[in-house]
Amino acid sequence: MTTLPHEPAAPESPPQPTPLPRIIQGGMGVAISNWVLAQSVSRAGQLGVVSGTGIDNLLVRRLQDGDPGGHVRRALAHFPDQERAQKAVRDYWLEEGRAPGQPYKRVPLPSVTNHRIAWELSLLGSFVEVFLAREGHGNPVGLNLLTKLQLHNLPALYGAMLAGVDTVIMGAGIPREIPGVLDALADGRPGTARLDVKGEGSGASVPLTFDPSEYGFGGVTLGRPNFYPIISSHVLAGVLTRKATGSIQGFVIEGPTAGGHNAPPRGQVSYDETGQPIYGERDVADLAEMRRIGLPFWLAGGSGSPRALQAALDEGAAGIQVGTLFAYCRESGLRPETRDRTLAAVRAGEAGVYTDPLASPTGFPFKVVQLAGTLAEPERYAARTRICDIGYLREAYWDGDKPGLRCSAEPIETYVRKGGEVEDTVGRKCLCNALMADAGHAQIQKGGEVEQPLLTSGDDLVRLAHWTPGYTAGDVIGYLLGEPGAGPDLAVAGEVGNRA
Repeated sequence: MTTLPHEPAAPESPPQPTPLPRIIQGGMGVAISNWVLAQSVSRAGQLGVVSGTGIDNLLVRRLQDGDPGGHVRRALAHFPDQERAQKAVRDYWLEEGRAPGQPYKRVPLPSVTNHRIAWELSLLGSFVEVFLAREGHGNPVGLNLLTKLQLHNLPALYGAMLAGVDTVIMGAGIPREIPGVLDALADGRPGTARLDVKGEGSGASVPLTFDPSEYGFGGVTLGRPNFYPIISSHVLAGVLTRKATGSIQGFVIEGPTAGGHNAPPRGQVSYDETGQPIYGERDVADLAEMRRIGLPFWLAGGSGSPRALQAALDEGAAGIQVGTLFAYCRESGLRPETRDRTLAAVRAGEAGVYTDPLASPTGFPFKVVQLAGTLAEPERYAARTRICDIGYLREAYWDGDKPGLRCSAEPIETYVRKGGEVEDTVGRKCLCNALMADAGHAQIQKGGEVEQPLLTSGDDLVRLAHWTPGYTAGDVIGYLLGEPGAGPDLAVAGEVGNRA
């Protein structure tokens, strides 16, 4: 076997062994944890993380918006297969950007058996994001993916590995097969993971395989990244430690106050008077059991304060994962107008967070920021024309003897025709299009309808009222590490002397 003939990320000096980070920056949404944010965090000596969710569409939409600064094209110029990289530029780059009212050219919607174009673009997109996050420094960079996106994860993993990713973090499911996939891809072998398929057919799953040789990388060996699954319980940590297909290097333990997708409550689910799922003691990981497992772990969900960091360290954790504070800082990929409007609403007491049991087509509870002008408003949700033109959250089902794909947020009659139950469509929102809109890449649909945002955040969104707009990732890190003068404006917050 051969090694890759060049160092994709071209750091200024060879990476050196580093201690475990005390702070892991959350891998949020579509492009919220973008390369700019991840690079800022990694340069500061913590673990910056890029989101690999939606990375194929993100790549082509950035190109169609003119690729401001030339960053995408600069990264693609370092991709080992220049024929493939420059074809993407020819197919999607618009030098002057899109004309007003011009829709984005779409990535062809992949199917279980026909996904070559989407996989090639995912391969390129994740390479670009990790390359840019690593550019100009030698510190580790991580990649975040959602386990539920089974059809899309394998090429994103490989593209990130080509760019020298250090750590892979995955939640929203049980990523038991991913460690073995990483082992195989690092050795230049095909990596295979199952796609869960509902209904009666040939079985409960079908295999999905990414073979590097089919994409021009036969015999190439790569560095094997660390793997940190996101878990909600020590029980799952034990299962993964025993039954994962390869080695695990640590865990992120995420509580139900964290943003994005939450694990459902364990046992019989009950709801409060507003319809939110109720979490109890069974949903809290036993940290004594985590210490017995012996692998590093980080605590996430409501951990964005110096006091929470110290409490985590006192419990034997390596540190914390923080999302919300980073999501609304200057370097994040959140659309500036949306960020400013959210922060203003928080300061005015006009924005909160609702754990919506219905919003996500995955069936997982999903944190939704209750903000005017977004799909959190029932009338806006009702007015939107249902469409499934990105398809990340589709579920596989047996359509006779072959697997098909459906989404409970697609047009209701389409979903029912595919064997879905009409009651499963109630309240379901198209997170794919909404999260693209959050990052400033809203699709323009037929008739000129512009996709609307839907924000997610942890329960500690209210703490942002204490922060001066325009704060940076460096401000967040300084605050969490207890540096004097860093953090929220305590005079404005009216909490002088109480930094937690």
